[in-house]
Amino acid sequence: MKRILLIKITSLGDMVHTLPLVSDLRRAYPDAAIDWVADASCADIPRWAIGVDRVIAPPLRQFKKNGKKWKDLRGILRAVRELRREKYDVVVDVHGVYKSAIVARLARSPRRFGYAAEFLGEAKAEFAYTDIFGPHGDATCREKMRLVTANALGYTYPAAETNALRIPAPATPLNTDGVPRAMLFHATSAEIKKWPQAHWIAVGQSLAARGFRVQLPWGSEKEHEESRALAAAIPDAEVLPRMSITEVAQRLDAAALVVGMDTGFVHLADALGKPTVMIFTATSCGHFGVQKPGQSVSIGDQGKPPSVEAVLAAIDSVAPRLPGQVGQAGPSGPLHQAAGNVSA
Repeated sequence: MKRILLIKITSLGDMVHTLPLVSDLRRAYPDAAIDWVADASCADIPRWAIGVDRVIAPPLRQFKKNGKKWKDLRGILRAVRELRREKYDVVVDVHGVYKSAIVARLARSPRRFGYAAEFLGEAKAEFAYTDIFGPHGDATCREKMRLVTANALGYTYPAAETNALRIPAPATPLNTDGVPRAMLFHATSAEIKKWPQAHWIAVGQSLAARGFRVQLPWGSEKEHEESRALAAAIPDAEVLPRMSITEVAQRLDAAALVVGMDTGFVHLADALGKPTVMIFTATSCGHFGVQKPGQSVSIGDQGKPPSVEAVLAAIDSVAPRLPGQVGQAGPSGPLHQAAGNVSA
């Protein structure tokens, strides 16, 4: 195997879910070139992934969002030319919609793997594949990709997931005052996924009492207003400025604790080996959750939001001990190089 094309186009959380597959492929084929096609809006994480040689990043979302402007179309055409510059031994589409299937079909390869129609986000995308992945049962979103690809290509993979990332260093060191930061990702992509504002205040106040400085990121004006309202009720809380994906990742890597909803950045925190608590209210905890004893835990489930007490107990199970803090504590020290995770 000399060259492999991996297709996972969106979104941020799915980029993170795909990282263990990259590590598996690199372990199985140490000398192969591995290329990844991802939308330009999500391409930072593939670029940070250790083991990926080339990222092809068409601006598909931008093309749609900006009214299909010519400059965005030129970007897509450049990406197509870049895609077709190489010939691949195999194409692995672990996304399974029309746009990923079209990418697979455009690639120069005799073998194109994808899911069977009943497992695709858009069933007719099956037209692009020469080979169909085998069954995957009730495997989690990350395990499913690892399982079907390994079975298709004929290699074995370890039980433990490896997320190998190299985050760019910030221009100025973060959190140099010695106060540990706890980032609270309260915002979600849909109202149904939210956890009550009063619950976030209770958790934030508890973390402040434990010696953490709470940091509140946001991505829209509505989320900005919500962050300001939380900060007004949480002692010494900090509303962060609007940030790029890279800047958020740098903040995550500098944090001592991350608590948040089932969102891409919270998944990234777990991939970086940070003490992480992920809250579920409207999606499947069993399918999307993170569980690494002493490092990350997921609580709640679809239609079963957790209580404040459950979240605080989860924090106790993963949070590092602070000076003068009494009670149960998880691991301490720099956790961004925890077992199964690599970052620098």
